[in-house]
Amino acid sequence: METFQTHSSESMSKDLSELMKEATKEVHEQAENTPFMKNFQKGQVSLHEFKLVTASLYFIYSALEEEIERNKDNPVYAPVYFPTELHRKAALEKDLEYFYGSNWREEIPCPEATQKYVERLHYVGKNYPELLVAHAYTRYLGDLSGGQVLKKIAQKALQLPSTGEGLTFFTFDGVSNATKFKQLYRSRMNALEMDLATKKRVLEEAKKAFLLNIQVFEALQELVSKGQENGHPVQPKAELRTRNVNKSYEHGSAPGNKSERTNKRHIDMMPTTPLVRWILALSFLATTVAVGLFAM
Repeated sequence: METFQTHSSESMSKDLSELMKEATKEVHEQAENTPFMKNFQKGQVSLHEFKLVTASLYFIYSALEEEIERNKDNPVYAPVYFPTELHRKAALEKDLEYFYGSNWREEIPCPEATQKYVERLHYVGKNYPELLVAHAYTRYLGDLSGGQVLKKIAQKALQLPSTGEGLTFFTFDGVSNATKFKQLYRSRMNALEMDLATKKRVLEEAKKAFLLNIQVFEALQELVSKGQENGHPVQPKAELRTRNVNKSYEHGSAPGNKSERTNKRHIDMMPTTPLVRWILALSFLATTVAVGLFAM
């Protein structure tokens, strides 16, 4: 992979947003060519895996937005601070409550790859806040760009309510015109004051952000190879952190559980084997990243 140290000062004089898109082109193509994205575009995704990916996104956005709030008045980030328009944590909380019920905080898992992403966001926000824009740009503009397409695919494939429950993550109520808002965001980002060395570091961080996203769904796929029990993937303790180990992952949820009722409503949509279900689900995260960045 090409490093930015080989780039001339002339090439680095381009707008930061343009450089950011160029910097992530290779990793974008890696995600674009995976079977995950292609499967999702065909509407091949199950509810169970969609829920797991939504949970990972919650941990990621919680960390990102905590660090954004920490640095909202810092001149290295303040110009691109748009909490009303962009922040996703509250939307993801609504989706998780819909899928898991009121005790969703006790139910959702956090794979190690997701935790690694979270730790990187906290490290950057506390120590190198000038790099935070790389993560914000990669996530928010990607979601804003590809979100509506993904929303329609997921809604149809999972037979989710037409009123939007379970898909709040994709709805940006604070953005009336996505094209104009993205233009505003890019102009603000391009106006950030940074020297050549800092700009190079921001571009490297953008690539790292994309790779961290890819690693999240690769780690979930790896769980498939670790064995299955009773027809469901086993979740090794070393790989999955939860605030409460729920036996439903091995033996099914207790009768009357809200999330179980949700699963029953969608059971006909689930593929026939655990391996296929995991692979199809992981396409969601790959597409969230890749389709979104492609449209940026």
